[in-house]
Amino acid sequence: QQRIAVLEGFTCEEELDSLIQFNLDAVVHSLGQIAIFEKNHAREQIAIWIKVDTGMNRLGFKPDEIKTVYQRLLQCPVIKQPFNFMTHLANADDLSDGMTMAQISRFNETLVDLPGPRSVANSAGIIGWKASLADWVRPGVMLYGVSPFADKTGEELGLKPIMELHSRLIAVKPVLKGDTVGYGGTWVCERSTVMGVVAIGYGDGYPRYAKTGTPVLVNGQRVPLIGRVSMDMITVDLADQPDAKPGDPVTLWGKGLAVEEIALCADTIPYTLLCGITQRVEIIEGRL
Repeated sequence: QQRIAVLEGFTCEEELDSLIQFNLDAVVHSLGQIAIFEKNHAREQIAIWIKVDTGMNRLGFKPDEIKTVYQRLLQCPVIKQPFNFMTHLANADDLSDGMTMAQISRFNETLVDLPGPRSVANSAGIIGWKASLADWVRPGVMLYGVSPFADKTGEELGLKPIMELHSRLIAVKPVLKGDTVGYGGTWVCERSTVMGVVAIGYGDGYPRYAKTGTPVLVNGQRVPLIGRVSMDMITVDLADQPDAKPGDPVTLWGKGLAVEEIALCADTIPYTLLCGITQRVEIIEGRL
């Protein structure tokens, strides 16, 4: 029942017709879209967001194009007025980078004489850049309760993480000094220990490039990942969990183990993990 903006807009007449049919807002970022509007004679109108490219250099019109774009769109009866305006911040997750303020200033200067609601702030903007707060905000990763900044977790920012990834041990076995574990034999056992095999892998969305030493919780206690991540399994060193047994619960991220930490261990960002869970993983909705 609330407004939904389709951030990548539309690329053809059929897609525009669908946006109008379902009463969706369209982001307008190219001259080709304007040409499609100019040929459309639907009776229903559509709300639009004109995207200003202030430095992301992905989608959007350059500031010196906006006045011409604005005038052309004014002549399209299918579009609701006033128009909305937006831009996207490229470096807001770096609080020391001056590009964010430069983008905000460029956006405001470009639209100084044009009416209509504005939207600038993403998650990092909402938390770290007050100047980016306009009429609308676009939270992304913070909706998961996860930090957009590499040096802080969501909980440290007062957010509540809302996704956890769990599995269980499916095998426990001894490994001897000198044994190698996993594809390529990249992990060599330096002292005899007990190894656990967990039913999770990159086929489920666990990061393929998580390094040896990446923390995993077994029975709520930290143990290190050892060897390479497989499609369906990972292996962990159970030296500190000698009584662990098949069926014991495993947390890959969740309470006591921030997804931000796992992302760092895999040289990626938390968003890739949150968005990368595959369809074969059972989703259980509930209150954490």
